[in-house]
Amino acid sequence: MLGYLARRLLLIPPTLLAIITVNFIIVQVAPGGPVEQAIAEARGLSGNRSMERISGRGAREVAGSQDFDSAPGGRAYRGSVGLDPKVIAAIEKRFGFDKPLHERYFKMLGDFLRFDFGDSFFRGDTVMGLVSSRLPVSISLGLWTFLIIYGVSIPLGIRKAVKEGTPFDFWTSTAVSVGNAVPGFLFAVLLIVLFAGGSFLNIFPLRGLVSENWDELAPAAKVLDYFRHLVLPILTLTIGGFAGLTIFTKNNFLEELNKQYVVTARAKGNTEGNVLWRHVFRNGMLLVISGFPAAFVGIFFTGSVIVETIFSIDGLGLLGFEATLQRDYPVMFGTLYVFTLIGLGTSLTADLVMMMVDPRLDFRRKGER
Repeated sequence: MLGYLARRLLLIPPTLLAIITVNFIIVQVAPGGPVEQAIAEARGLSGNRSMERISGRGAREVAGSQDFDSAPGGRAYRGSVGLDPKVIAAIEKRFGFDKPLHERYFKMLGDFLRFDFGDSFFRGDTVMGLVSSRLPVSISLGLWTFLIIYGVSIPLGIRKAVKEGTPFDFWTSTAVSVGNAVPGFLFAVLLIVLFAGGSFLNIFPLRGLVSENWDELAPAAKVLDYFRHLVLPILTLTIGGFAGLTIFTKNNFLEELNKQYVVTARAKGNTEGNVLWRHVFRNGMLLVISGFPAAFVGIFFTGSVIVETIFSIDGLGLLGFEATLQRDYPVMFGTLYVFTLIGLGTSLTADLVMMMVDPRLDFRRKGER
């Protein structure tokens, strides 16, 4: 087990390198980068004011304008006609695009080794500061959602497998299917209308994870306030996650219950509870546990973007999404780096949990056995 753990840890750096490299290449060829956006904004302003606002240091010294079709170094920018080449050069320098591609790439790798993600292009703060301020919010949403979905769906799926074909199985399948059919954003709007000061009740807060006077509250009131803010976002995230995991768990356990070793265990006089928990459980849970990493990262990022937007929650998912729209490359790569580390960590954790659930699993290579 220790050898397997060591190999998995050694695989993390090359995996990170491959993901960062592929995404670095993609964003270099994607149109509408920060330089193009700054040029477009500069053309919408006038005179020295545009140069001072867009170009930063040295822009005050640039005056006049000149028609041209390409930036210094032969790089062409759409929409650059009418701007002085010195303005383009100042914009490139501000965003770090005055250096060759390979220099930017290796500098980024060196900075990432030190967890130095640089400064945001448009937010006036360091990427590490932005990530560290948003990460606890996303962890709150992702962790609670993950625990609730798995804490309910796995027992429900096992129960449905045992009671397959009964009214309990039928009605629970109907309920989870209806929940899965409702889009997350539509369910969020419905919750707001019903419980957050819409047309009916005003029970739960609408914005953020804590109230503005949270620092002034007593400890017990702080806990209550925190969970009151979590109710609607968590309900929105969990409503669509129950169906898939519940049915997946049910099907896994149904398959195991129909295997020969279960028939043999029953023939030996074992009770149904003994057969289920001593023989079927660890085999049926293996595939469920293997899906932990994808489910956790999906909840942590994909689902939280919609919820964070609707409920005005400043989380990491929304930060990464907005950075992508703005072409804020330092923030994009910083959030990608964090999500990749989380994904690799949860994948390793899932493998270790599988070994705990079923000690018969052996991840050693053939030559080591």
